Amino acid sequence: MAEPAATALAKHSLTIAGHRTSISLEHAFWDGLREIAHARGLSLAALIGEIDARRGGANLSSAIRVFVLETVVSGARQAERVTAQ
Repeated sequence: MAEPAATALAKHSLTIAGHRTSISLEHAFWDGLREIAHARGLSLAALIGEIDARRGGANLSSAIRVFVLETVVSGARQAERVTAQ
């Protein structure tokens, strides 16, 4: 089970596509998002901008959570395939 601090919401303000916005996410999702951005050589704002551009009508915070989850699941599946070889 996640630590209470990891599940607490944290609000961050940033500029995406030229406009200021605030995003509230659990600390665990902010941490995961930062790791993904670092691994891809992107700033946090640039990665969130990419997610924002692809989210359609979804809420941005929800789209970020799904993106982080899908990235983690994809990595786990890749690790499984490598282990199975």
